[in-house]
Order: sequence, then C-alpha cells, then structure tokens
Amino acid sequence: MADKDEKNKQSKPKKKSTIKQIIQIFKYTYKEDKILPLLLACGLLLPVVVFIVLGIVFHWSVITWVFMMIMGVMLGCLLATIVLTRRADMVGYRQLEGRPGAAVTVLRNINKAGFNFPEQPIWIDPRTKDAIWRGTGYNGVYLLGEGDYHRVKHAMDRQEQNIKSVTAGSSIPVYRILVGKGEGQVRLKNVRNTVIRKKAYRPTHHKNALIAKIHPRERFLLTKAELETLNRRLSTLQNKNTGIPKGIDPTRMQKVSRRAMRGR
Repeated sequence: MADKDEKNKQSKPKKKSTIKQIIQIFKYTYKEDKILPLLLACGLLLPVVVFIVLGIVFHWSVITWVFMMIMGVMLGCLLATIVLTRRADMVGYRQLEGRPGAAVTVLRNINKAGFNFPEQPIWIDPRTKDAIWRGTGYNGVYLLGEGDYHRVKHAMDRQEQNIKSVTAGSSIPVYRILVGKGEGQVRLKNVRNTVIRKKAYRPTHHKNALIAKIHPRERFLLTKAELETLNRRLSTLQNKNTGIPKGIDPTRMQKVSRRAMRGR
C-alpha cells in the first residue's frame, strides 16, 4: 500500500506556485509587450502615491500612515496583477488572431457556465479552411464562423436549417457570430463577451393588460433538462452528417465526413 501511495504521489504533476505562474506570464507577455514593466510599476505605485498625498493633506497619525501604506501596497499589487492579466490577454489574442480554430479556443474556458463549444467543427471547406463551429448555452444555439464573410454566411444558412429541423416547434434562437476583422465580423478579443451577452427575448402573455405593457418581453432561457435534450439532438444530427464519402465538396453539401472536415 505504501508503494502504491508513493507511486501515486510521483505520478501526480506538481502544481506551480502563484509566484512562478506570475513570472511565467510576465516573461511570455514581455516578449511582445516591451512597455509592460513601466505599466506594472505605474500600477504598483499609483495607490501608494495617492495615499501619500492624502496623508500630507489630512495630516494622518503614525498609525494611520502605517495602515494606509500597507493598504496602498496591497492595492498596488492587485492593480499590477490586473494590468499584467489584461496585457497578457492582449498578447495572446494577437498571436491567435487569424489562426484556424482560434475562436473556439477562446471559448474553451466558458464551458463550465453552461456553454458547450466542441473543438470539432461541424463544417469546413478543405480548400479555403473556412469553418463553422456549433455551440449551445442556456440562451440557445450559437454558430461560430471563421473565414470569408460571404462564404461562411451561406454555409451558416444551411447549418441553421439543419438545426431547425431538430428544434421544430420550439422558439430556440440561433445566434450567428462571424469572427474576423471585416465589416459585420467580431474581433477575436470580443468573441467571449459577444457570446455571453447574446440574449433572446420572447413576448410575455398575461391576462392583465397593464402588466403586459410593463413587462412586454421575457428572457429566453432553457432549463438544464432542455439544454441536455438539445445537446443530444444536435449530437445525433452531427453523427448523421458524418457519413458522406470522401471527395464531396462541403461548400455544396453540409454532410461531410470526418476526414473531409480535417481537410485531408
């Protein structure tokens, strides 16, 4: 038993300390962002400077000075951490922008909030590498597209028809998000917020006309059971759409094989 415990301890990867993680993030960000040290210094010193000015103006006592300086250092560390995180995100988005699958990569960490964005695209053009991913959430279904605006838009029309074939009779909304730098497209850095803020509304029917006027609409939200049912139906739809022989052009038909979806 002791040997097994030792083996389990050795097999478990050691967690990096917070300080090591911060140093690693700093090195990663500094390679692309040379003004990062200056920004971090400003964030660290700003609260301290503010408290020093306030102390001089209001003639603080020694105890107040000590307490406020400690608070200033703590606030400075917090502000510097926020600056580092924001700058690291900016560098990460710049490096990912334009790469295939970048949009769904950004959305990986929101799966715990009820969103589900599989890494496997539901449609891809092997020639141009334009692709569409389908995700779900409590607010409905999301179509996430990368590539040429017009080509992806037409492919999304067909994908939306497929989705409505398994959600017929319901009012589940389908949101379209085209990722890119052109007109009508969403920048990669804004994809996450765009997905989270997508909200559908439906009319509220009430016997009392006054209440109906005050509350003309209500948020569209799926229950957990409804979302699970929706995911199962869409998964079944995707499985049906993977049985097309190799060589079929996915821009003409939606049913593509897994090999075609990988661009082989």
